[in-house]
Amino acid sequence: MFQAYHTDSLFEKYNVRTDLALESHQVVIEQEGPPELPGVRVKTEEVEGAVVTRITVENDLGAQLMGKAPGNYSTIESRALREHNRDLQENLAELLAKELEWFFEEAELGPEDGVLVVGLGNWNATPDALGPRVIENLMVTRHLLEMSPPELRHGLRPISAISPGVLGLTGIETGEIILGVVDRIGAKAVICIDALASRSVERLCTTIQISDTGINPGAGVGNRRLAINEESLGVPVIAIGVPTVVHAVTIVSDAMDLLEKGSLNGSEIEQGPQRVQFSVDPDILLGKKQQPPTSPTAVDKRRLIGQVLEPYMGSMIVTPKEIDILIEEVTDVIAGALNISFHEGVDYNEVFKYLS
Repeated sequence: MFQAYHTDSLFEKYNVRTDLALESHQVVIEQEGPPELPGVRVKTEEVEGAVVTRITVENDLGAQLMGKAPGNYSTIESRALREHNRDLQENLAELLAKELEWFFEEAELGPEDGVLVVGLGNWNATPDALGPRVIENLMVTRHLLEMSPPELRHGLRPISAISPGVLGLTGIETGEIILGVVDRIGAKAVICIDALASRSVERLCTTIQISDTGINPGAGVGNRRLAINEESLGVPVIAIGVPTVVHAVTIVSDAMDLLEKGSLNGSEIEQGPQRVQFSVDPDILLGKKQQPPTSPTAVDKRRLIGQVLEPYMGSMIVTPKEIDILIEEVTDVIAGALNISFHEGVDYNEVFKYLS
C-alpha cells in the first residue's frame, strides 16, 4: 500500500520533515554516503533559468529508503518564481506545462478525458492557500462543453475544479469529498495542488514538484490525513506542490552549520550537511544492520536542537514574511501551466491575458 511509504520514516531516522522527493534523496545520500540508491533513478537537466530533476522510485526497496511511494517525481527549481519577472514566469509556466503533458501521457489521459482539479489547503491561512488560489485562476470548461455543439468543443478538455477546504472547516475528510465528486462526475484523472513543507529555506517558493503517486495532505507538518491516490480514488492522481513552510529546527541547524564553517568571516561555504558515513549496503540503509560508531552527525544535532526548542516554541513552522506576494506569483505560474496543458485550442498568449 502506498501509505506504507511516507515522510514519517524519514523523520524518525534522520529527524527531517520534507514533502520533496529531491530533498528526501539528498538527505539519504548526505547521511549515508552512497553515490546512488538501489531502486532509485535520478536524472537532472538544466534549462534556461531552471533546473529540472526527475526521480523514479522503481521498487519497494527504493521506496523504503526514500520514504516515498514508487512512482515518478519531477522537480523544477528556479529563483524566477520569487523575482516578480513576468517573462521568466511565463517561461516557467511553459516548462511546467511540458512536464505535465508527460505525466498525462503516462496516465494514458486522452485529449477529451475529463479532469477534476482539486485545490487542497486552508484558504484562511496564506501559506496553505496555494491550492484554492490556483482554482480561482483555472479555466473550467466542463459546464460549457456539456451545453455547446460538437464543432465548438475542439481543442478544449472538460475541466472541473473544487476547493474542498480542510477537515477543521468542513468536518469531512478531504479524500472523502474528492471520492464522492469523482464518482459523480466520472472524472478520468485528478490533479491535486497543495502547499508543501521543505527542509531547506532556499527552496521556499522556488521549487515546484509534480508526482504521479498522489498526496498525503498535512504529511510535511506531521498532520497526516487520508491519502489521496489512485488506490483510494480509482483514477490516476497527479500531485503538484510548492514548499511554502520550513521547520524552525531546520533554520537553527543550518545557521549553526554556517557558523561552524566560518561564514561570519565571509569565507566560501560548502552547501549542505557533511557526509559522515559511507555504505552501499541496503540492509544498513534500512536499519537492519548496525553502523559502526561514528562522531555526532547532523541528525544528532537537529534532534538536540529540537529538544532544546520544544519547551519554548513547540514544533514551530516558519514561512517568509512576503508569502502573500509569493503565493500570487506561484499561483499564476501553476494556473498558466495547467491551462496551457489542458486546452490545445487555447493560445499561449490568451492564457496569460486570462490570468492578468
